[in-house]
Amino acid sequence: MDDPTVHRRLTAILAADVVTYSRLMARDEAGTHAAWKSHRRDLIDPKITEYEGRIVKLAGDGFLAEFPSVVNAVTCAATVQRGMLERNVDVPRPSRIELRMGINLGDVIVESDDIFGDGVNVAVRLEKIAAPGGIAVSAAVRDNVGNRLDLRFEDMGEQALKNIDRPVRAYSISLDFPAAQRTVGSDAGTREPWEIEKPSIAVLPFNNISGDPEQEYFSDGITEDIITDLSKISGLFVVARNTAYTYKNKPVKVQQVSQDLRVGYILEGSVRRVGSRVRVTAQLVEGKGGGPLWADRYDWDLTEIFALQDEITHTIVDHLKVKLLPEEKKDIGRVPTGNFEAYAYYLRGRQFLHWHSQSHYVLAKRMFAMAVELDPLYARAYAGIADCDSFLFLHYNADVSIDGILATSAKALDLESGLAEAHASLGLALSLRERHSEAMAEFDQAITLDPDLFEAHYFYARACFTQGKLDEAARHFQRAADIKPDDYQALLVLINVLRSLGREQEMNTAAREGVARAERELMMRPENPRPAYLGAVGLAALGELDRAKEWAGRALATDPDDRLAKYNVACFYSLQGEPDRAIDLLIELLPEATHETKRWVKYDSDLDPIRNHPRFPKVLELLG
Repeated sequence: MDDPTVHRRLTAILAADVVTYSRLMARDEAGTHAAWKSHRRDLIDPKITEYEGRIVKLAGDGFLAEFPSVVNAVTCAATVQRGMLERNVDVPRPSRIELRMGINLGDVIVESDDIFGDGVNVAVRLEKIAAPGGIAVSAAVRDNVGNRLDLRFEDMGEQALKNIDRPVRAYSISLDFPAAQRTVGSDAGTREPWEIEKPSIAVLPFNNISGDPEQEYFSDGITEDIITDLSKISGLFVVARNTAYTYKNKPVKVQQVSQDLRVGYILEGSVRRVGSRVRVTAQLVEGKGGGPLWADRYDWDLTEIFALQDEITHTIVDHLKVKLLPEEKKDIGRVPTGNFEAYAYYLRGRQFLHWHSQSHYVLAKRMFAMAVELDPLYARAYAGIADCDSFLFLHYNADVSIDGILATSAKALDLESGLAEAHASLGLALSLRERHSEAMAEFDQAITLDPDLFEAHYFYARACFTQGKLDEAARHFQRAADIKPDDYQALLVLINVLRSLGREQEMNTAAREGVARAERELMMRPENPRPAYLGAVGLAALGELDRAKEWAGRALATDPDDRLAKYNVACFYSLQGEPDRAIDLLIELLPEATHETKRWVKYDSDLDPIRNHPRFPKVLELLG
């Protein structure tokens, strides 16, 4: 167990050293020393300070620095490397000082002014695989930066790093920007393009003022589609839907939201649907001062809803002076369906899908199927059906064909090859077929297309877990939880992964937050046993056994035939020290369990306390 007196924090770590420093010193000791001192004094140290970093350690040929912001760490590294290139223009190649850099986001141990731990070690090892003049970063850095900066990340694949006990997925950062490219602003012409973040915006959930709560799905749909369209624009950073929706139904102050999300602009509005007409108001507000930049009211026919969304998107682009690339204009103008009724069914299905209970998955699938019936070329509706089938299979062991999920996902991709949701669903079906390399490629593609897609990270994490790749599973479960602040599932499943990795302090943090989220879900949808049985395992991890027992009983009482409820309650009994009750439930459910559930039994640390029990061989027998 971690020493409670040890101080830890999550931080961005940058490691750098000079390429072939010993050879340079042997060639010209005095000149190399003077040049390196000049680079540090005039470029490196000032940039680290400018981007709120601090140098933790210095060596003759390198340094270690930490930053409170991943974006700042990456921006600083890119700026320094570009500056080194410019400073070396007139230096003969044999005498040039070039840096390699590695950046990681990780948990570190803080002692006095020094930092230690695995997070530091990974950064140092990433630096060793970077090209001269280049930057190598971990997947955690890549995921957190997202599309905030005008930098291209190139996948280096899984890397076996020296003295790191598991492969680390790494990315290199391309710095091939034209030297003449500059940013817009008062100091344009003096700063590199990555030194200032793109214009940034949060689209707050549009208020439903129809007087009918049942129309909530429609106002949410318009909001989400505007977010989707804006997210296609490379010159704009858009806060993810799930983050923006934490402000839904809450009184907000625009300036506070701007400060909380670190964005420059806020879009807010309202939707009123009456009969065949829709009235939409929209207002673009400057975050720092709180003043409106533009406001308008649209009173249009429902059949013109896509044109209305397109006009709002282009108005925002014009006011923020963002340049649209030709392919982006084409993407934004592409209508997902020409049938408004199909669109309405799709929106209703998406609303049900977000509620994450068995009955709502069934309802969502019915809505998506009706949308497909009205428009057989509606790619997003096919992806919705695949997602419903995936969740029904994973969470409720429903009698769903994996081949069917494969076919439905493939159909969606045939109709729209860049649909991230379809790539994620296809990846899940492939992983259930144990076609792991193909599955990972689909997950990677989904995340490349949409780094903030909850399902991509959640499915990826589950697939990693069933292969015993626990570090990668932990990273994707945590990312999924960060993307969707109201989701309890990822954090509560993450608990046993962190326990297996011996990361007890992080496990307790995940358990506390996961239980809090599950409790909120139970209040809204008490008919769903899933938050109860997952929450019971979280409460057991926190040592709250009486409350955990109450939640476990509630889950079984809500749906006595739910096989995943039985499995998770078995995990609870295992942790509580009731091995016979745990084994009874496992023996009851395993004959009809899916292959994936059996794989979970193999790796789940919640069951470690009963693995040496005299009756556990019967469980192994049923596992086959």
